[in-house]
Amino acid sequence: MKIAFHGAARTVTGSKHLLTLKNGKKVLLDCGMFQGLGKETDMMNREFGFEPAEVDAMILSHAHVDHSGLIPKLVKDGFNGKIFCTPATRDLTEVLLQDSAEIQEDDIKYANKRRMMDGQLALRPLYTMDDAKRSVQHLVTIEYHIWFDVIEGVQAMFTDAGHIIGSTCVNLKVNENGKETHITFSGDVGRYRDVILKSPENFPQADYIIMESTYGDSLHDQSTTTPDLLLSWIEKACLQRKGKLIMPAFSVGRTQEILYDLNQLENENRLPDLNYFVDSPLSVSATEIVKKYPQYFNKRVQKIMQSDSDPFSFRGLKYIKTVDQSKMLNFQNGPMVVISASGMGDAGRVKHHISNNIENSRNTILFTGYCEPHSLGGRLLAGDKEVNIFGVTHEVNAEIGSIRSMSAHGDYEDLSQWLACQDKKLVRQLFLVHGEYEVQQNFKRRLVGKGFADVQIPERHFEIGLP
Repeated sequence: MKIAFHGAARTVTGSKHLLTLKNGKKVLLDCGMFQGLGKETDMMNREFGFEPAEVDAMILSHAHVDHSGLIPKLVKDGFNGKIFCTPATRDLTEVLLQDSAEIQEDDIKYANKRRMMDGQLALRPLYTMDDAKRSVQHLVTIEYHIWFDVIEGVQAMFTDAGHIIGSTCVNLKVNENGKETHITFSGDVGRYRDVILKSPENFPQADYIIMESTYGDSLHDQSTTTPDLLLSWIEKACLQRKGKLIMPAFSVGRTQEILYDLNQLENENRLPDLNYFVDSPLSVSATEIVKKYPQYFNKRVQKIMQSDSDPFSFRGLKYIKTVDQSKMLNFQNGPMVVISASGMGDAGRVKHHISNNIENSRNTILFTGYCEPHSLGGRLLAGDKEVNIFGVTHEVNAEIGSIRSMSAHGDYEDLSQWLACQDKKLVRQLFLVHGEYEVQQNFKRRLVGKGFADVQIPERHFEIGLP
């Protein structure tokens, strides 16, 4: 059997790992979209590195677009198998893929307008809304802790990854020639002190582990609670400077955590009397889906819900749905908080909000999660004084900030705790994926020091045989 790493290999997005059995059958783990990699991004998303029609089945760890976003293209290009995931992942993936398709179609119109001016041929979107809707029909839902048949010779079981609602670690049993091999794919590992979700679960002993490493060499700031950090930014940006606080936030997971923390401030009578806008139709839909699965909330949240039936709502909260309503926010003066997707600032409505507010020194752009270094958010956090947005150069006069404590990815201690259930001597190889190369090298040194004998950092399209 062989594993090929076609995405999230020495980078954080584009998760795709292909398992090929000796009989030629193929199982794909995730089919994510590359994001925030500059001019190379589009071409990387157009080249799988394998033939979709030859893939027999797929397993989806969770709904985030960097893990699910190329499913419509996979189906469009010939894949005709089942895609296994949890029920919550199916619900979220449906709305995420349709939102992604809308972005693809809008972005390609803008890109083609520029290409035609330069005398270049027009491009087609990676996929359309119709492609996204057709691809969802391939999703098959499986609950946690149930072993199920993927293809002949391969069984899988989901354990809770604690990353977002419905997220899983994928545990595989592969039988070839009378030999059983255990492989675990981490997906994205959440945090053991997550504000909303249950902690990541222990998983069966594995022979091989494919593991994310986003924060493999750092620890999240725990010195100040997230509600207190949010309050300090709101007070500085809105009350002291009388400006706008623009918060790029991923629609699934991050937006709900922000709303939960603001609701906590409201319950404690500490939330400033302002307008708080969620400007993302996808975030609205995702929040409603999250509310459907309270069984995945941790005990603290479930206890709070006994007295607060909606822990994601509070005074001053307003949802923006239409494009016209979104545009009107640019003409409203005075302090306000705008929470909008996407989290890296590279797409969606938040990109327009950044464009319209970044040159005003009263305003603040506050990032609440990981930003790929080449993304708009990554460049702003790196201190760029000028950025190009929609073909226009903007001076960066607004304050740029970040709250690292809000990451849904586990830090070094969380990742180490996730591995603690394993007998290191029985893990034959551990593959680090979904991380920046320098971070992965540092994490590898730590893991080797902890007793994992063989830790690999595969490049994109690297394939290795498993004895």
